[in-house]
Parts: sequence; structure tokens; C-alpha cells
Amino acid sequence: MLGFSNLDVIALAFFAASWIGYHFAVELGPHAAKTLNMRMNLRRARWINEAAGREVRIVDTQVMNGLQNGTAFFASTSLLAIGGTLTLLNSTERVVAIFSDLPFVPVTLRSVWEMKVIGLTGVFGYAFFKFAWAYRLFNYCVILVGALPPFDSKDEKAMAYAVHETVEMNIAAGRHFNRGQRAFFFALAYLGWFLGPVTFIGFTGAVLIAMYRRQYASDAARVFTYPDQP
Repeated sequence: MLGFSNLDVIALAFFAASWIGYHFAVELGPHAAKTLNMRMNLRRARWINEAAGREVRIVDTQVMNGLQNGTAFFASTSLLAIGGTLTLLNSTERVVAIFSDLPFVPVTLRSVWEMKVIGLTGVFGYAFFKFAWAYRLFNYCVILVGALPPFDSKDEKAMAYAVHETVEMNIAAGRHFNRGQRAFFFALAYLGWFLGPVTFIGFTGAVLIAMYRRQYASDAARVFTYPDQP
């Protein structure tokens, strides 16, 4: 297939299956509720409910701005990564010659190298769109926090709707941010492909195990001892 070996195809299929499978496991799977991300979503809901009961919400808007700034940083980093990968396309012949001199690295055709680089650019492009959208959603969250009724409002229905909208928008922003970071992690696994399909499979497996552990068995996941309630 366009210069790729059967092992390359298998490695790429394993990479795609790992990404899709991990997405299903942590967001839609039967044990998704036990992940670090989902437990943090419950704390997001608790935070917004606490903010609704505060007379002054300056701290809440500052926290939201901090989330925005962190998202903007990753969006900018994604653009830099895209620029870096596109630069590699201009240096294809030189890079291929360097890799050909390395031991234990299979000889790479120019067309194969370029397709691999384009694939890596696509991964970073996906991450950029996720971070950019998360930034926009956090911006909406700031507006929704500002639109929360006064803490002593007698209109309980309006307060309930406002809190629900703010919580859901915050959770959606966090979801897209997490997907952008996930793309960064899998980009590290993708780099293994430049060293060969076997390395690609090894890198993908290592990244998958590390990410899975962080969601279910990390020290951060063990922090939550309080019942999972909003």
C-alpha cells in the first residue's frame, strides 16, 4: 500500500483502534463513571452550584479565566506543532538520509515519510480544533456565570435553569479540552512510526497503558474519597 508494509498497516490499525477504544472506555464505556474525568465533571457541577449561592463571584470568573488561559496555551502549542511538521516536509530528503544511517531503523521511501508527516500534522490539527473549541466554550462559561441570577433570587426555576446551562457548558468545554490533550498523547505514540512499525506498536501500547492508569489507578484518581455527588 503506497510503499507501506503489511506490518505498517497493522501498526496503524492498532493505533487507530487504541485511540477509538480508549475514547469509548473513558467516555462511553460501562466503567466511564469511575474515570478521573467523569469524577471531575461532578466536581464542576458542585462548583457551579456553590457559585450560584455566593453573593460575589469574582473568584469564580477568575478560575474560569485560568481555564481559558490554559486552553489558549495548548491551542497555540498545537499551531507551533503543525508548523514544525510542515517544516519537516521541506526537509524530507535530508531527514530521510539521516534516518537511513541510523541502526535498527528500516529504510524509508520519500513518499512514505511525507505521508507519515502529513498524518502527524492531521493529529495536531485535530488537537488544535479541539482546544480552540474548548477555549470558545470556556468563554461562554464566563458569560453564563455572569448571567447567574442573584444568590438570593426567589425565582428557583430560573436559578435551576441557569445553573444547569452553566454546568453543562463547563463539562462540554472540559470534554473537548481532554480530547485535545488525548491527541497530544497519541501524537507521542505516532512518533514511534518514524522509527518503524514495531516501535510504533510499542509506543502506542505504552501511551495507552499510561493514559488508562491515570484515569483509573493514578494518585490523582485516588484523591476522590468523598461520594460522587454533584
